[in-house]
Amino acid sequence: GDPLYVKVNKLSSTKTQLPYDHYYLDYCKPAKIVNSAENLGEVLRGDRIENSVYTVSLCYLFWCYVLAFEMREDQPCKVVCRKKLDAESAKNFKEKIDDEYRVNMILDNLPVAVLRQRRDGSQSTTYEHGFRVGFKGNYAGSKEEKYFINNHLSFRVMFHRDTETDAARIVGFEVTPNSINHEYKEWDEKNPQIATCNKDTKNLIPGSTVPQEVDAGKEFVFTYDITFKESDIKWASRWDTYLLMNDDQIHWFSIVNSLMIVLFLSGMVAMIMMRTLYKDISNYNQLETQDEAQEETGWKLVHGDVFRAPSNYGLLCVYVGTGVQIFAMTLVTMIFALLGFLSPSNRGGLMTAMVLLWVFMGIFAGYSSARLYKM
Repeated sequence: GDPLYVKVNKLSSTKTQLPYDHYYLDYCKPAKIVNSAENLGEVLRGDRIENSVYTVSLCYLFWCYVLAFEMREDQPCKVVCRKKLDAESAKNFKEKIDDEYRVNMILDNLPVAVLRQRRDGSQSTTYEHGFRVGFKGNYAGSKEEKYFINNHLSFRVMFHRDTETDAARIVGFEVTPNSINHEYKEWDEKNPQIATCNKDTKNLIPGSTVPQEVDAGKEFVFTYDITFKESDIKWASRWDTYLLMNDDQIHWFSIVNSLMIVLFLSGMVAMIMMRTLYKDISNYNQLETQDEAQEETGWKLVHGDVFRAPSNYGLLCVYVGTGVQIFAMTLVTMIFALLGFLSPSNRGGLMTAMVLLWVFMGIFAGYSSARLYKM
C-alpha cells in the first residue's frame, strides 16, 4: 500500500473565532514536529498544518518512531501514548472544552469529519468538520459537572478502487471520537497492553467505556483504531459530501420569503412616492403666485440642493471608491468560483484570491474616486 500521512491543523471554534495550534494542548507529539508549507490564504485563516503521531505509513514493517498502518489493513485499538496532566494542561483542556473547540486533521488533503444523522427521521447524513476536544457531563447520581476528553479516535478511511489498475484512492476520512478511561496493570513503553482492549482481537471490550475525566493529576492513554471501507464515490467527486447542504430547502424558503417581503415593501413605498409626486406636479402646474411656491415643507425644500457638493465631499469620494473596490472583488471572486477555479481542495485558495483581487481592484477604486472628486 501507499504511505498515507495524517496531519493535524488548528484548533477551531465557532464560539470564539480564535484558532490555536494543535499542540497548544497537551496532546501526544511526534519525535520531531514538521510544519507543512502554507500559502497566504492558509496563514490568514490561521491554519497551522503539522505532522502527528497518527502518521499512516508502511514503517510498521520495521522499527519506526511513528504509528502506521497499511492501506486496506485494519488496525484496531492502537496505543498512541500516555500523558499525565499538570494543573496548567488541565486548565487549558477545560477552557477549550468550554469554548467548544474542535480538532482538525487532514488525510490526503481531505479534512476529517464526524458523520451525523439528521434528526428529522430521514436517511440522509451530514458531515461536521473536525471533532470536539471533549465534552461536559456528570456521573450517574451526581449533579456535579465534570470535563471529559475524547482520547480514543475511531477512524474510517473510504477508498475507491480502480477496476483497471486495482489502485485505491482515498475518497473519505471520517472519525468517531470517544472518551474512554483506559486501564492497565503495568505500563510497557515498547508494547503497552491495556485492559480495556481485548488481547486477541485488540478491540475495545464492551462495557469498558467509562469516560476519561479531565483534571490535574489525571492520567490519559490516547488510542485509535482504523478501518477501511470501499466506496462507490469517485475521486473527482470526493468533495461533494463535504459541500452538500441537506437543509437547502429551509435556506431557499428563507431566501424567497425575504425577497418577497422586500419586493412588497418596495412596491408600497414606490406607490406612495408616485402618488405624492403626481400630486406635487399637479400643484406646481396650478401655482399662480410666488408666495404659494414658498409654502413647501419637509424634504421638498431641499430638492434644489441635490446637485450641490456636500460639506465632506472628499470623504464621500473615498467611500464610493471603497465600495467599488469591494463590489468588484466580490463579483470577480464569485465568477472564478462558479467557473471552478477556486476549488475547496486548494486550501486557502479563496482567501488568497480575495486578497490579490482586493489589491488589484484598487485601480478601479482610485479611478472612481478621482472621477467623482473632479465632478
